[in-house]
Amino acid sequence: MARRHDLVGLTVLALLTVRAAHPYELHRFIIETHKDYITGLPRSLYHAVERLAKDELIVPAKTDREGRRPERTVYEITEEGREELAARLKQLLERPDPDRRTFVAAVSLIGCLPLPDVQRALRGRAATIEGVLAGMDAHRRAMADSGLPAVLMLEVEYEQALHQAELDWIKDLLGRLDKGELDWATRPDM
Repeated sequence: MARRHDLVGLTVLALLTVRAAHPYELHRFIIETHKDYITGLPRSLYHAVERLAKDELIVPAKTDREGRRPERTVYEITEEGREELAARLKQLLERPDPDRRTFVAAVSLIGCLPLPDVQRALRGRAATIEGVLAGMDAHRRAMADSGLPAVLMLEVEYEQALHQAELDWIKDLLGRLDKGELDWATRPDM
C-alpha cells in the first residue's frame, strides 16, 4: 500500500480477513461499527478497493446478483494483503504520528494482529513517547530558565499533556494485555 495514511484501504484489508465481501457490505459495516476515522465514503471505499485489487492485495472471489440489482463483485484478501495489513498495523501502532487518526485506526483494527506483535509495537510506542516527553520537559525548563513567560509555552504544555495521556492509556492497555484481561481470539489464519 503505497499511500502513507490509506486508512480506508487498511480497514478494507482488515475487514476482508473476517470474510469475503463486496464493497457495499464493507461500506455498511464501516458505518455500523462507527469507523469514524474514515472519510469520504462511499467514494473513498470504492477507490481503495480498486487500488487494493490493482496491487493484488485483494482479488475477486465471485460475482453475485440479487434480483434486479446490479452485479456485485465479492473480494477476498490475498496472502500479500495479509502481510501488508500486518506490517502497516504494526507500524501505525509503534510509531507516533501527528495525525492522531492513524493511531485510532490502528487501535480499531488491533485484533487483526497476534497478541505478541501488539505488545511489542505498543511497548515501542511507549518508549518513543517517553523520549518525546523528556525532550519536551527539558525544553520547557530551558525556556522557563531563560525568562520566557509560561503563557507563551501553553501549547507545549498542552502537547505534553496529550502525549502523557496517550502514554498512560498505552501502559494501562499493556497491563491489561499482560494480565490476560482482554479476550484475544487469535485467528488461525493470522
